[in-house]
Amino acid sequence: MEPISLESLALSHRAARFNGKDHGTTISFFVTNHAPGEGPSLHRHPYPETFIVQQGSVTFTVDGEQVVTSAGNVVVVPADTWHGFKNTGEEPLRQVSVHAAPEVVQEFLDE
Repeated sequence: MEPISLESLALSHRAARFNGKDHGTTISFFVTNHAPGEGPSLHRHPYPETFIVQQGSVTFTVDGEQVVTSAGNVVVVPADTWHGFKNTGEEPLRQVSVHAAPEVVQEFLDE
């Protein structure tokens, strides 16, 4: 087994996506880096999503409620729950979001 570089999984300068099914596993994830004010709009997944905040401050919107947290914390969003987040700090936001599925499936509210 060879290590997989995050660079080879990059979707943009902000995100790398690992779909487990492409690598023989049932877990998928994003590694993201967001500048202040950045973050995805409301979306949902048919499975839970677990966020590991590694750097910065972030405000999550989960089913209409706001949750503010920072590096060193974990946020769990239940399946089929509309959610999004924004970097509300002054430094870059770096986090990993673990998707309990062999591939990332998401539906955006505004699409």
